[in-house]
This record gives sequence, structure tokens and C-alpha cells, in this order.
Amino acid sequence: MIDLTAIILTFNEEKNIVHCINSIRTLAKRIVVIDSFSTDRTVELAKELGAEVFQHKFVNQAKQYIYGVGVADIQTKWVFRIDADERLTPESAEEIETICRENENTDVNGIVVRFKVTFMGKELKYGGYYPFCKLLVYKNGKGYMEDRCMDEHILLSEGRSVELKHDSLHCDYKDLTAWIDKHNKYATREKEAYFESLSNLEITKGLSRRAKIKRFLKVKIYYKLPLGFRAHLYYLYRYYFKFGFLDGKEGKIFAFMQAYWYRYLVDAKIYEEKCK
Repeated sequence: MIDLTAIILTFNEEKNIVHCINSIRTLAKRIVVIDSFSTDRTVELAKELGAEVFQHKFVNQAKQYIYGVGVADIQTKWVFRIDADERLTPESAEEIETICRENENTDVNGIVVRFKVTFMGKELKYGGYYPFCKLLVYKNGKGYMEDRCMDEHILLSEGRSVELKHDSLHCDYKDLTAWIDKHNKYATREKEAYFESLSNLEITKGLSRRAKIKRFLKVKIYYKLPLGFRAHLYYLYRYYFKFGFLDGKEGKIFAFMQAYWYRYLVDAKIYEEKCK
């Protein structure tokens, strides 16, 4: 166990929260759950596993996390943002512990966590989805959350980050109906982020290299393509050029849903907003 506080944002995560907390219990000195008034057993299960639980009305991921950092009054050396459908493996937990211990007094202020993504019970190896990387661990006072309605990242105010060599797991045990509901909400926030990007300067300082590239491609290239047509190109890129078809039926469904449902839905909501 190291001097680290883990923060988990939840809403009706009874199928995931136990796996998430159990994967970090030997690593984190303190586990804090920020719940959006779940109606299932999420809060009960989290408390049974020793987590501190605070409840707060949800606006978006960034504001919820910022609230969590404030209300938790974190005093530990390190902070770890982890979602309920994410979990460490013994190997990645040990690697995080080693990096944190060896870099207490260095300029390494952040850790990028690598994930294997599972969809409908299948691990996706192609389509450009592996590895899915995010800067999630950072020194207290050296990192902060972007205040964005979507595509939010942890930014470092100084220093550098290192990437884990071992993979963690991004595995949601909820069904496809839950996935659709979640991505409908994501699409609304993505629409809001799109209009924000038209008027606000995109902040890239402090982002990891991967995150900078991803944001540049989305804002400067993807959103410059014709409305609707870009979703089609997204599918062709993921499914054919990035070999998503090698992931079988699940890979086909995932690529189709990401492009022709989620990405096209974002474009439809953008069009709807422009027509008002």
C-alpha cells in the first residue's frame, strides 16, 4: 500500500464497483467514491469494501471529479482517478506502486495507465482500440482535471509522465442497453464540447502526447469533415484500415455502434442545435 487516494465516480455501478475496488485495495491508502445518487446497491457495496462515499448531483465527468477532489480534502502524495468499469491487474498495480515509490522526489509527476478494452465479453485487440491509454495517476498538487463537458483529461502543471508497461482492464459488465444509454448521454456532452471548441482555444499544455494527438485529430481534422460523412470515414478507418474485422462479430458490432450510432448521433445533435 502506498500514499495514494483513489477517486471513483459512480452511478448504478453495482455490477462493476466490487471488481474495481478489489483491484486497488492493496494499492490505495484511501478509496473515495463520488456517487450520482445511484438507485441500485452501488453505495452499499462500496461502503462494505471500506470506501468513503459522497453523493453529488451529476453535471459531467469533469465537474463531478473536481467536486470529488475538493470534498475529499486529499492529503496523500498521489491521486488516482479510476472509473468503475476499470480495474488494475496484479502486475499493473505492482508497477504503479514501484513507480510511485521510486519517484517521490523526481520530476515524474504522472503515470499513464494502459487498458485492454472488453466489449460484449470480448477483448478487442484491433481497430486501434488497444492499448487505450489515459494519464490517471498524478502527484497531489501537480495535476488537475480539465473543466470540459466531454473528453476531459488530467493535466500536469509541471514535470513529466511515464507510461505503464503492464495492461489494466477496461471491462463493463453491463449490457448493450446500458452502453447505448451511456453513449446517448455522451453524445449530448460531445455536442456541447464541439460548440465549445469553436469559441474557446483548445488547451493542450499538460496533456500526454497521446492525448494531444487525439485532440488535434478530432478538433482540427475530424470535425472539419462534412457532417455525417465523417462517421462513415470513422467506420472505414476503424474496421478496415485498423483491422477491426479481426475481432470477429463483437469487433463488427463495436465499430458499427461507435461510428453509425454514437458518432452519427453526435453529428445529428450538432445539426439539431444549428437548426434551432
